[in-house]
Amino acid sequence: MEEAAVAGYDDDKEQVLKRLRRIEGQVRGLHRMVEEDTYCIDVLTQVSAATKALQAVALQLLDDHLAHCVVDAARRGGPDADAKVKEASDAIARLVRS
Repeated sequence: MEEAAVAGYDDDKEQVLKRLRRIEGQVRGLHRMVEEDTYCIDVLTQVSAATKALQAVALQLLDDHLAHCVVDAARRGGPDADAKVKEASDAIARLVRS
């Protein structure tokens, strides 16, 4: 399967990176909380917040993928279009299972 020359999230790349840096800070905070023996429920609350933040990034990336990569492949048609739709469906299935 041929890869796109430009990632679907290219227009939002800085925003995605900013969100990922924020999540990275949340995970470092979790590490610190466990090292400091923070109350379990407080740690779990922060795990939930980090998980939701990662899910939001995943949904943004999926939206960008559908709007760019899948739409472009569908316009071209052929086996590449079918492969991109399957790829997106598989990604959605992984997100739903997580």
